[in-house]
Amino acid sequence: MEMKDRLKQIRENHNLTQEQMAQRLLVTRQAVSRWENGETQPNIDTLKLLSREFDVSINTLLGAPRLLICQCCGMPLNEDSLISREKDGSFNEDYCKWCYADGAFVYPSKENLIDFLVAHMPNPENEKEEDRRAQFDGYLSQLKHWK
Repeated sequence: MEMKDRLKQIRENHNLTQEQMAQRLLVTRQAVSRWENGETQPNIDTLKLLSREFDVSINTLLGAPRLLICQCCGMPLNEDSLISREKDGSFNEDYCKWCYADGAFVYPSKENLIDFLVAHMPNPENEKEEDRRAQFDGYLSQLKHWK
């Protein structure tokens, strides 16, 4: 789906006219019309406002051009409901909601996260705990948060 279609869908899902959406976003009705016709696109400040006003990530507004992965645990963030939030409610597209909540990290160290993973992740091959810890550590060490 193109951005123009997503913007129209957001507006219609909220039962707004172009004029009403324009008022919420502090733009003209003509700007909304041009977005929905694909003539122009919102600037970055308007994208941020759209994200806040309609509870949708900027990545989703842009058509998910990036594959988002939690930079703490490595979980794919393929739905907005999985993305963490800052204290002000804005999306933090670098982390999942389980690793980063209300503006703070849940796991104070990589070892704390590895302890959680060892205790909760399936182990169908019955690998030794030390081998599992080494695998988790090797993977997590590649993520931005643990570098």
